[in-house]
Amino acid sequence: EFPLAVIRGRECYCGYPTGRFSLHDSADGLLCSGMHNASSTADGKYCLVYQTPVQDTRCTDRKFLTTKSKGFVALSSFPGAGNTWARHLIEHATGYYTGSYYFDGALYNKGFKGEKDHWRSRRTICVKTHESGKTEIEMFDSAILLIRNPYKSLMAEFNRKYAGHLGYATDRNWKSKEWPDFVNSYASWWASHVLDWLKYGKHLLVIHYEDLKHSLIPKLKEMVEFLNMTVTEDRLLCVENNRDGNFKRSGAKQKDFEPFTQEMKDLINRYILTVDEALRGRNFTGLPREYVPR
Repeated sequence: EFPLAVIRGRECYCGYPTGRFSLHDSADGLLCSGMHNASSTADGKYCLVYQTPVQDTRCTDRKFLTTKSKGFVALSSFPGAGNTWARHLIEHATGYYTGSYYFDGALYNKGFKGEKDHWRSRRTICVKTHESGKTEIEMFDSAILLIRNPYKSLMAEFNRKYAGHLGYATDRNWKSKEWPDFVNSYASWWASHVLDWLKYGKHLLVIHYEDLKHSLIPKLKEMVEFLNMTVTEDRLLCVENNRDGNFKRSGAKQKDFEPFTQEMKDLINRYILTVDEALRGRNFTGLPREYVPR
């Protein structure tokens, strides 16, 4: 019934990761290589720690808000920037469903029950949107603005468009006229999405997808605090154990060719510089350095 099994001497203990036993410390390679005869554990000096196939369920219960939310919060991003992943993390950390400006049956079937709720119901903790018009932005009281490297966002959205949430576009798709057309229209949208939210958004928390990936717990805490929620350490540790959710593409499918031409790179890099400048102009941290040059 537990996600961890710890063997010490002749005893086996079962439990959950905790703040004092969080599995962040790396395994000692030298000790582990000498463990196959288990003599070192027999005297109780060291422990062998196993992750069992059991899911950590301390954060899997979710529900709708019992009273309508006072603040109307957007979870805004360009398509392909990790919005679904951020929703998974927020829902598991807080225990409340997120909503959506759209309806996606595939997401609903995978447990995002807020998909079917009307996006203005205020029964969800925040609402997913890719919109970037003045009117659409000003409907929200505040927003978490999720930004991802445009090179990665464009590829993720192209994959989703041609092969769904979990699939990959074929080489034929990438080498067709559809790809350059897609880059030409979507690259400017990547930039205008951020610029419009910076211009019209009332109260923003900017989160970079890359920072969320590298520093999951601190960044998730920021998001939860922004949503005026408190969350237990145990629940956060559980989220970390279930960090991927159901919509992570398996592995990075490496292409044996570079999908971006020099012309595309020049275009995207100009947009990166424009967005970076706009963020700094609003006293936000600029874009992560890995965005450019490619």
